[in-house]
Amino acid sequence: MLKVKKSGAELSRIVQIGARLKQLSGESGQEYLPLNRGVNMVAPIDLRPVVAEVDFNGEAIQVYPPGAGFARLRQVIADRFFAGQTEANRILITAGGMNGLDLIFQTLDVQKILLPAHHWGSYNHILTIRGVAGDTYRSHAELENRLPELAGCAVLICDPGNPLGEKYDDREQFRLLKRLNDAGAAVIFDSPYRRLFTDEADDYYAQLTGLPGVVICESFSKSLGLSGQRIGFIHSMDEALNRELAIRLMYCTNGINGFAQELVYRLLTTEVGREEVLRFQERTRREIAQNIALLRERGLLAEEFYTEAEPEGLFAVVRCTEQELLAHRIGSVSLAFFTRTDKERAGRYARICVSFPHAKFAEYFLPVKPTI
Repeated sequence: MLKVKKSGAELSRIVQIGARLKQLSGESGQEYLPLNRGVNMVAPIDLRPVVAEVDFNGEAIQVYPPGAGFARLRQVIADRFFAGQTEANRILITAGGMNGLDLIFQTLDVQKILLPAHHWGSYNHILTIRGVAGDTYRSHAELENRLPELAGCAVLICDPGNPLGEKYDDREQFRLLKRLNDAGAAVIFDSPYRRLFTDEADDYYAQLTGLPGVVICESFSKSLGLSGQRIGFIHSMDEALNRELAIRLMYCTNGINGFAQELVYRLLTTEVGREEVLRFQERTRREIAQNIALLRERGLLAEEFYTEAEPEGLFAVVRCTEQELLAHRIGSVSLAFFTRTDKERAGRYARICVSFPHAKFAEYFLPVKPTI
């Protein structure tokens, strides 16, 4: 038997739930809503008119891509996501958000990384695999109170959040990020959902370039509907961090998929690409808002989690358990999966993805009643 270095991490419960839903659907012949996963499901972005113009025999597809990513794609990101307030060489193209987070977690030399009390479970598993110490915080106010002890640490902020889907006021959040930066704490700003809800007039990332301790991790999975392409980016103003990230990125990927980079470039720059992005985003935003409104009207939305922020992202927490929703053929994930503390209380709630066609979402949720 081979000797194995065990990481101590586990496979995702979200994936396990998905397999269970497929099994139940096959056994019963009935449809189950896969709201356990974090994929935009309102309607897919139509890539056909964009792909039709791609030269699959050109160098962009047939030659090893540059380690840091195509220069023209990095420049477009600098122009469109940062209002031209940064340099392309501060951007690294990654194999999706998780790859970006893993690179950041393993590269930052910090005492520990603080996660929100309710957070995406994969953060914990990456910390475990990389041997990085973790801690949690319950609120932005708590972070402000703990500022003196956070020098030499990193704080992860996901906005809009996962699993809660909470969106904080940008001005108040920026004030917090500045205080963390000034206190000597690194900030990992994980924001794969923001650009689904904003447009090129959004200058928040440009503002963050004034805070050298902030590292941005982004993904095109949600904002462009490209979950299957596994592509995102990291931005940092710190030259030493960027140099080391570039080395590690090269030797774990040898360059990011050329087709995915070409696809993102065309979606962001060509007339047909921008039209499809706008169409996809407008419909997705509209039906997400309708679904959240329905949950709120039915008393299903767990309002207690949104006292300092608004439910706006891809996810929401409802006043039912995972098993109670499953009885209505709705897939979800217990909130207990997304926290290190107070798991008993969290187990009374479930996280769902609200990026789903509103008509069917309403059909399944109208019979559901809150149990808390």
